[in-house]
Amino acid sequence: MHEFPDPRDAGQARSWRRSRMAQAAPPAPALRQVLRHLEQRLRAEPDCAHPLYLAHMRKPPHEVARLAYAQVLHRQFNNHAFDGGEATSSMELECVRQLGALFGWPDALGHLCGGGTVANLEALWLARESWLEQPGAVAGGVPLVVGSTQAHYCHARHASMLGMAWEPVAVDACGRMLPQALRRVLERGEVACVVATLGTPALGAVDPLAQIAALCAERGLHLHADASYGGYHALAGNLDADTRRSLDALREADSIVVDPHKHGLQPYGCACVLLRDRSLGRHYAHQADYAYHDPTQPHLGRIALECSRPGAAAAALWATLRVLPMVRGGAFASGLERSHAAALQLWRALSADPTWVVLPQPQLDVVAWGVRAGGVQQASRGARAVQQRARAAGLHLSLTRLPGAAAAADAGMAWDGPEWLGLRACLMKPEQLDWVPRIVEELASAARDVAC
Repeated sequence: MHEFPDPRDAGQARSWRRSRMAQAAPPAPALRQVLRHLEQRLRAEPDCAHPLYLAHMRKPPHEVARLAYAQVLHRQFNNHAFDGGEATSSMELECVRQLGALFGWPDALGHLCGGGTVANLEALWLARESWLEQPGAVAGGVPLVVGSTQAHYCHARHASMLGMAWEPVAVDACGRMLPQALRRVLERGEVACVVATLGTPALGAVDPLAQIAALCAERGLHLHADASYGGYHALAGNLDADTRRSLDALREADSIVVDPHKHGLQPYGCACVLLRDRSLGRHYAHQADYAYHDPTQPHLGRIALECSRPGAAAAALWATLRVLPMVRGGAFASGLERSHAAALQLWRALSADPTWVVLPQPQLDVVAWGVRAGGVQQASRGARAVQQRARAAGLHLSLTRLPGAAAAADAGMAWDGPEWLGLRACLMKPEQLDWVPRIVEELASAARDVAC
């Protein structure tokens, strides 16, 4: 028969939990063997915390986030019903208020979820449900979702899942949606939602949100801002005027997605979906026989598509926001500014080297460029070779498709293949500003080695 502690005695409860965990653990030799094997498996992957890791949008969680996450893991809080995680549900609501205030929505409705993919799905689903409520909605009609050709692929997939159609809109040489091309699509009608991307995954481009918002306002359309990657840059003070204007226009959107597990220094997965109009919560309405019996409590599962959600993610974000508040001019904002400065410094160095075809100035902290060649086929082969050689030297880059508009803008680049592959660097870590000379040196060496 188990002896349980008095739940009112916190010290006794802690001692009991340690005892229970010790009993449940495997024998020490077996545990050490498994952990050693685990470490060997993990070492096969590059360390994303290293300044020479620029391949993907991976930023190490802040120490306070890791500690807070671990501190609540054994309690298994579930931010589905308030009584499944009262402490962490309250923390989540505080985080949502702060993220909403960052974009000018101090009273936004929202919640955390597993990632930007789920968060964007919710936004498109809400847009569809709102469109179906309109008197002018055609019975049996297929509502249209519109976004740029550089938008994240999840939007086209979500549209298909939701019985909606997806139409991509052309972009300029920077990878930004062209407002005049969007206008032509909107004039045809049947549009339920326009997706603007603030920080496209391939190029880090920021769509001209102020102009897009004006077009949507003319027609009363749901405007969704996918700011999964770029949203936190609203705090940065060293952006160009066009980028600043777009980030300031986030308040004009109807829904916003931002990923704290990107620039917010959180472990995967932690994203947030925000709604300007709290009444959109009506579309989530549901009841469970075993939960939500106290209508006065903020049951987050009643305003989310996901039910079970880790309270540990909310605790980690809450703790991080206490240590690093989201204020312009603060330490957190300074980190974003250093990342942007690093991207600009790398871009200038690449622009001065005739080896490369460089896209226009980066708006955030992603830099994309190609190998200079007679045509895109040869340039793509060169990019693959440089990436592999650089990786062998410890510099990790990713490949990305570059827009045809950029190829056309570069004299002598023939479109002689199905795609133009270039290189992409994500300079998301503030310390990378000090490493740009080393990055440039390693790139030049890789290009020489493969005869680019």
